[in-house]
Amino acid sequence: MRHNDDKGKTMTNGNAQVRWWVPGDWNGFFGLFTNVVLNVIVLTGLCLGVVNLPPDTVFGRILPALGIALPIGNLFYAYLAWQLAKKEGRSDVAAMPYGPSVPHMFIVVFVIMLPVYLKTKNPVLAWEAGLAWAFIIGVIILLGILFGPWIRAHTPRAAMLGTLAGISIAFISLRPAFQMWEVPWIAFISLAIVLISWTANVRLPWGLPGGLVAVIIGIVVGWLAYFFGWSDVVKAGAVSASLGQFGVHLPIPGGEVWRGLADFAPLLVTAIPLGIYNFTEAMNNVESAAAAGDSYDLRKILAADGIGAIVGSILGSPFPPAVYIGHPGWKAVGGRIGYSLATGVVIALVCFLGLTALLLAVVPLVAILPILLYIGLVIGAQAFQASPKEHAPAAVLAIIPNVAAWGQLQVDSALNAAGTSAAQVGAAKLAGSGLVYHGMALLGGGAVLAGLVLGAMAAFIIDRKFTQAAMYAFAGAVLSFFGFIHGSQLGFGVSPLIALGYALFGVICLVSGMQHRAQGTG
Repeated sequence: MRHNDDKGKTMTNGNAQVRWWVPGDWNGFFGLFTNVVLNVIVLTGLCLGVVNLPPDTVFGRILPALGIALPIGNLFYAYLAWQLAKKEGRSDVAAMPYGPSVPHMFIVVFVIMLPVYLKTKNPVLAWEAGLAWAFIIGVIILLGILFGPWIRAHTPRAAMLGTLAGISIAFISLRPAFQMWEVPWIAFISLAIVLISWTANVRLPWGLPGGLVAVIIGIVVGWLAYFFGWSDVVKAGAVSASLGQFGVHLPIPGGEVWRGLADFAPLLVTAIPLGIYNFTEAMNNVESAAAAGDSYDLRKILAADGIGAIVGSILGSPFPPAVYIGHPGWKAVGGRIGYSLATGVVIALVCFLGLTALLLAVVPLVAILPILLYIGLVIGAQAFQASPKEHAPAAVLAIIPNVAAWGQLQVDSALNAAGTSAAQVGAAKLAGSGLVYHGMALLGGGAVLAGLVLGAMAAFIIDRKFTQAAMYAFAGAVLSFFGFIHGSQLGFGVSPLIALGYALFGVICLVSGMQHRAQGTG
């Protein structure tokens, strides 16, 4: 016997008829697929243009390896959603999204692979170092299964969702927004359709998915502008050139990852904090899904992330996959189980058939960007909507380290383009122009974990739980001392003064707690 509750959830007396595909999955699929394929396009360009890897390696080894590593998570997450729907008798369960980890894409290229290439002039050695790094990342994520759930149970939601909001605002929303404003005559069409369809929940004619309509209209407008000579956001020549990569490329396991692991010690400097970042972000994303009504087992989510990274590295991909930000957004637009399942299958086909270059040539990038902006909006808003309203200051504090990390990236990129660096310019000159570069770099070091710690400290203080706030402050002291947060590398005594600051913060909290209890008010 079926009925609808006041939230619109379709129920069947605890035995909902779980469907693998519903109409809303078109929205979820097209949104997630464009998100993932955009990142696949970007990492393809990084391999070819930055590390100068041969096209045969990129299209014959790296992308086919991704074609296996990514569906591992998408298919497994779809199965977990099916299990949850059956267990709770609900038909509104949405699967977790999955794809290549965006921060890791840039770090493995610019921090791991590029230095090896510049030193040896051998792109294959650089690729092997990247594979070893990705393998280590996977192992660290699997180790996070042991203590990740405990951290989640003892961390305020505002801290977890706040640091996630910082990532979404700074690293997901801002760049797409800037790019949209450069081509507003396409971007605003897609943005209007996305907002009307997904935020106002207005049904489009014939029930067409909003994301699909937004991108198709963007493609049509872009190509019309090209043919009339108004713009070159797309080019016919690029389409012809992209067809040269079309063909069947199947994944082939090789020994490159083991050769890269022969000198693994230097890789640990970035692999350890980035592995911690991965399971911290996974923990935050699981909490985000729980706030949206779907409670998943964190250990199983981490297992998919770790196994995906290890399998991908063995097959030839230096890009670790991860659970994605955005579950509440895909759920809000109607995505359930099928959207994740379909994304995994279609992405595999794109990678196996060498279609990445063709998609990049046919689809104007600016037509896809409003989808990324929308996801940033949803996750940023959730930090405040799904947390106690009195914890809003804690959520804002958790956001700030990611904003600092983003700001440093912009400054470093601008200085690099000018042929210099912050070290060459000097802190005094930068400070003289009003830029507090050193403090920004320190605050943004290990931003995800730093935001989590700061947000938790603030939330516990707001609740007058001074002992818990002190414990997080002391944890911040340890993490700072060894460079996990507020530092550019791991080591002993990396940021001792910041560690001292956290310790003093904890002492003040303990003293305040003692006074609070002595007054009989807690």
